[in-house]
Amino acid sequence: MDSASDASEKKVAHHANVSIRDIDIAASLDSDAPLDPQAAAQIRRKIDWHLMPLMCIMYLMTFADKTTLGQSAVLGIIPGAHLTQNQFNWLGTIFYLSYLVFQYPQNLALQKFPVAKWMSINIFVWAVALLAHSACKSFGALFAVRFILGMCEGAITPGFMIVTSMFYTRAEQNKRVGYWFLMNGFAIIFLGFISFGVLHTKVHRFMPWQWLMVITGVITLVTSVLFWFYFPDSPTTAYFLTPEERTQAVQRIRSNQAGVENKQWKRDQFIETLLDPKIWVMAAFTAFAYVGNLLTNQRQLIINEFGFSPIKTTLLGCVDGVVEIVTIWLGVTLASRRSIGRGYAAALMFGPALLGTILVNKLPSHDKVGLLFSYWVSIFVFTPFAILLGWVNSIVSGHTKRTTTNAIVLSAYAIANAAGPFMWKKKYSPRNHVPWSIISACIGVSFVLILTLRFMLYSENKRRDAEKRDESYDNIYLTQELADGTQTEKRVDRAFLDLTDLQNRDFRYDL
Repeated sequence: MDSASDASEKKVAHHANVSIRDIDIAASLDSDAPLDPQAAAQIRRKIDWHLMPLMCIMYLMTFADKTTLGQSAVLGIIPGAHLTQNQFNWLGTIFYLSYLVFQYPQNLALQKFPVAKWMSINIFVWAVALLAHSACKSFGALFAVRFILGMCEGAITPGFMIVTSMFYTRAEQNKRVGYWFLMNGFAIIFLGFISFGVLHTKVHRFMPWQWLMVITGVITLVTSVLFWFYFPDSPTTAYFLTPEERTQAVQRIRSNQAGVENKQWKRDQFIETLLDPKIWVMAAFTAFAYVGNLLTNQRQLIINEFGFSPIKTTLLGCVDGVVEIVTIWLGVTLASRRSIGRGYAAALMFGPALLGTILVNKLPSHDKVGLLFSYWVSIFVFTPFAILLGWVNSIVSGHTKRTTTNAIVLSAYAIANAAGPFMWKKKYSPRNHVPWSIISACIGVSFVLILTLRFMLYSENKRRDAEKRDESYDNIYLTQELADGTQTEKRVDRAFLDLTDLQNRDFRYDL
């Protein structure tokens, strides 16, 4: 009798009521009713049809827009805007310095405001700034519009990461991130054909690079409007889901143990993020791995310096896109196999990338075809970062912690990109041995870091498997007011308590 009384007292002690402000916004839609697998699959297909096309088109255009600078290098922007090589490099750098400065404010805004609407506003401003490029005839003017592009770009990738984690299970996130990230490859092909076309324009006082800015800017402007009206902010408000389907969509992602979102900024989660070693390993990995992305703005100049004409360079650049599509698809496919996982898949991709960079450095200058194919093999270097983007929100939970993590990781990405252009000095041309050597060294460091991250997560999973399960969160209740004014209590699953991955010991890290 006494033991039963003690158990009852223990249950009462652990019974706590919470406000919807303190927990995940999806908690009120969660249901204990079992979710039929067929219904879950139908919801996923519906989400795919409404999210992925817009996400893919938007990521294609944003990547195309920010790499118009590199494409413009062979379309006459340097003489047309009276630039020096150093000033051209600064135009690449200022984009990422602006991205860095605005990265955390953008992530705070993504937490506070409706995600899709905030991204739409940034994309609209971005499109206007891109159109303004065509009117710029000096370094100062181009510097200003590139700064605006960097500011707006800060909302796109983290916004896409947040949306993907809201709508998809952790197992699904890897491929979905891969799908929208590989649109970078389609963007390169798209730019290649547009560049080939504008090279044949014969308009007095309007150069090919200006036509490129106008065409891409108009398409992005139209896309921003479509995004505002047709892209959902979260599964709890998605217009294309019925009320019942919204509940099912929430049930589907319960297994993530990460919820959907919480609009309240939490200081304890912010501090936890800064003290979490794995966050800084991911940031260091991003900084070193994305040195390879320095090829993005330089790729047209690299191929041109192999000895190919501007016309051939624009067409050969389309192959870059095909290679990037294939390599990213291969990487995320390997990462989705349980026997390999994300850590090992990312590490495997560095092998061909390293081989390509070494060959570009060592082959003789007269071997144009060999240099070109070696360069294409080096494009494998883009894939590990795509895998990491799909991994970050699978190993971090707590909405403030996720947005802070995104800001830190993408700030590291910005730092690498801001510093990188200055490796490509005129004195290193045409073979650029020093930049290629630096990229090779960074690939080696990145390989070690990604395996270190995997080992840390594997070790933590083992520790948690050995722990006794904490049941203190099983008696948390949400008080809701019904239409007739009465109040009712609903138990909240710990997946929707907005706990961090360190607080929730039921959380297991994907490897």
